[in-house]
Amino acid sequence: MKLKDRVAIVTGASRGIGLAIAEEFVKQGAKVVMADVLDKEGEAEAKKLNATYQHCDVSKSSEVKALVAATLKQHGAIDILVNNAAISIVGEFLEITEEQFDQVIGINLKGSFLLSQACGREMVKQVAAGRKAGAIVNMSSVNDTLAIPAIAPYTMSKGGVRQLTKVSALALAPHGIRVNAIGPGSIMTDMLKGVANDKVAMNRILSRTPLGRPGEASEIATIASFLASEEASYISGQVIYADGARMPLNYVVPVKE
Repeated sequence: MKLKDRVAIVTGASRGIGLAIAEEFVKQGAKVVMADVLDKEGEAEAKKLNATYQHCDVSKSSEVKALVAATLKQHGAIDILVNNAAISIVGEFLEITEEQFDQVIGINLKGSFLLSQACGREMVKQVAAGRKAGAIVNMSSVNDTLAIPAIAPYTMSKGGVRQLTKVSALALAPHGIRVNAIGPGSIMTDMLKGVANDKVAMNRILSRTPLGRPGEASEIATIASFLASEEASYISGQVIYADGARMPLNYVVPVKE
């Protein structure tokens, strides 16, 4: 168990990739605090995993502070942070409202910053007290580099997460704290399952995915577990793209019928 007795906070953990990460961390021996705003789902899943659930809107500093305080009260330390909470709003570039922009940036980027800062402070204190250095894993996206006009605030937020990863990795390196990110491509979460029966939509997705299939949430979870563990002890400031070879592609590929 590569994360035995390590204390981890996973945001956006009620479902999808966040839930898969919480499950994998528990499997690897971590003490997991699952944070989300989907309280009913989160509480039910935490109970199944023998984990802890804490309500947290990551865009609000007061709730971030409460999450950190609750984790410290229960477990006495924070060793791992996974900034997974995120939303996306679809809309034409010229029609996106300021409120929609603020909402997406607030959760995806500001929330990741607030938690990285709050948990980073605790990790620095823990290292000074003799505890093994912690690790932060951010959830970026292939859209931190690629652009889709219909989800402009999302792509901008993930570009920010990519830079947050690099900046915080440099800032925390003197304390031995590592920061990395994962950039998923098309992953079979509830959102993608919603178009799974739409052949045209799925063909569009697969035409830009050389491996010929969507990824699974569990495949992202194992990367997060690796990055949070001592197996990745010399990796920091990096984004690992789990995208079925989409990022190197400069043309579409045939889709198997």
